[in-house]
Amino acid sequence: MERAKNMKKKMSLIIIVVLFIAGGYFFYYSQTLPAPNTNVGEVKNFTVQPGWGSQKISQELKKAGLIRDEYVFELYVWGKGLSSKLLPGNYALAKNLSIIEVAQILSRGVGSDKEVTLTFIEGWNTGDIAEYLANKGIASREDFFALIQKKAVWWDEYDFLRDKPRNLDLEGYLFPDTYRVYRDAPLADIVRKLLNNFGAKLTPDLRAEITRQGRTIHEVVTLASIVEKEVATDTDRQMVADIFYKRISAGMGLQSDATVNYVTGLNQTQPTAKELEVDNPYNTYKYRGLPPGPICNPSLAAIKAVIYPTGNPYMYFLTTPQGEVIYSRTHDEHVAAKAKYLK
Repeated sequence: MERAKNMKKKMSLIIIVVLFIAGGYFFYYSQTLPAPNTNVGEVKNFTVQPGWGSQKISQELKKAGLIRDEYVFELYVWGKGLSSKLLPGNYALAKNLSIIEVAQILSRGVGSDKEVTLTFIEGWNTGDIAEYLANKGIASREDFFALIQKKAVWWDEYDFLRDKPRNLDLEGYLFPDTYRVYRDAPLADIVRKLLNNFGAKLTPDLRAEITRQGRTIHEVVTLASIVEKEVATDTDRQMVADIFYKRISAGMGLQSDATVNYVTGLNQTQPTAKELEVDNPYNTYKYRGLPPGPICNPSLAAIKAVIYPTGNPYMYFLTTPQGEVIYSRTHDEHVAAKAKYLK
């Protein structure tokens, strides 16, 4: 009899442990791991056909790479009473959504049109963002620019803006990523999402390293924005960041075509001689050192490249029409490279 009681206690303990592990597994996958792919800009169209049940929907979500585990998704919607409330329709789902967020969207349905996916691309400037929001029907260009220039609203709320001159807007700090927002959300809430994301991405370790180097966040973001527009790969970004630092230390101009394009509003591979002479503090051919502020909203990779540049012996670089970056030690080598690759 005593032995049977002990066995019963052991079985109860085992069941409790299993349930605890299962619960932990569910929590981990449904909340801690939001998505199988968190690339910026990754949005996938997904269709729920009429008559599909939660099991079929979970299988198709898994196939589409929109959830990590179909069984956890089924368990979640069952536990929340959503199994019969997942609505048919065509959805645009960001690939950095959690299982919980996917279930919530599918249960609301596309007909309600309560949420919209906004994707801000790395390297976009505020003009690009304003045009995008206007085309989406979210806000007019005028309202957007008026909001991002309200110094009292943002400068007092975010510590990473303290070094940013108050005569500038939020260029550089509107972090490029994919966001889900309510369609009728106030524009200030959308801007706040981007700023909050910037603050989260600029971790305490990155901030401490910037301080250790004797730089300011504004200096780093400004240079990162130029690096973002000049070269595409992480390796080249780290190389070019070091070149720009050496040029600043030597009292040379950065001579970045990207800064000239920012002034002219054009996207020239090689600005004309006339454009290079435009008198504007953002023209780094005419003015030495960093421009007054960022020329776009850089990626985290570009920011890290500026914080952790790769030392190299070069002082010049150019990008070929094919996207290859050519480095030169001297001005003569650079001129020869331009004659060879930029005919």
